Amino acid sequence: MATAVQFPRAALITSRASSYGQRVPAPTAHASFPRGRRVLRGRRSLTVVSAAAGASSGSAPDAGGTTAWDALGGVSVLASSTGDAVPLRDLWDPTEGVAVVALLRHFGCFCCWELASVLKDSMGKFDSAGAKLIAVGVGTPDKARILADRLPFPSEYLYADPERKAYNVLGLYHGLGRTGPSSAQLAKIYSRLDSIKKATKNYTLEGAPADLTGVLQQGGMFVFRGKELAYAWKDEGTGDHAPMDDVLSACGKVSVA
Repeated sequence: MATAVQFPRAALITSRASSYGQRVPAPTAHASFPRGRRVLRGRRSLTVVSAAAGASSGSAPDAGGTTAWDALGGVSVLASSTGDAVPLRDLWDPTEGVAVVALLRHFGCFCCWELASVLKDSMGKFDSAGAKLIAVGVGTPDKARILADRLPFPSEYLYADPERKAYNVLGLYHGLGRTGPSSAQLAKIYSRLDSIKKATKNYTLEGAPADLTGVLQQGGMFVFRGKELAYAWKDEGTGDHAPMDDVLSACGKVSVA
């Protein structure tokens, strides 16, 4: 049975200063990106954490170079349709393939249902740019299938990352402070209320991960051209998604009208 989406009340809003002050302890090993690199509007760029580091540092890769590609070595995700483990980097051609790697929070996040709906509606434009969509969420393949079946969303483009490995090596935020939207982020969510209601007409909380630490994960958006990172975005909080026009622009020559 579909679950009515409950939107956060004002009492749940955490101030930016207090929420952003909470950080997961930084890992001891990480790969730094050059400073001063020119980036597209909207990119959040700092460092990529090494695959062995474990916890997220709350920093995302700068665009340009292959450091993000290198960091993803050894990271596998689970196909939603079969549960089979697939090396993430094997999902696109490292020589010239273009990939849009969308990291959702988890399969029970109503804002992520909206994002998944936007991604699905953009697939024609991704195709015209020669870009492959790879959507990943925190949880197990059975949780991913809930979103795929009920949204619906094409399962062949949907993967699960129960241990949050891709999120960790790409330095995406994790923690309680950023899970409760700031007042600015909450305003953005309410500005998309019609879109969210449409995307969540069959919504259910059953897609949320059993391990509640996964609920505290934030997402991000990455565009790769072969091994090169063309675009990087980390969500500052729940519902803070990358502008789709910027994502499409990073894919190459494609109309975003």
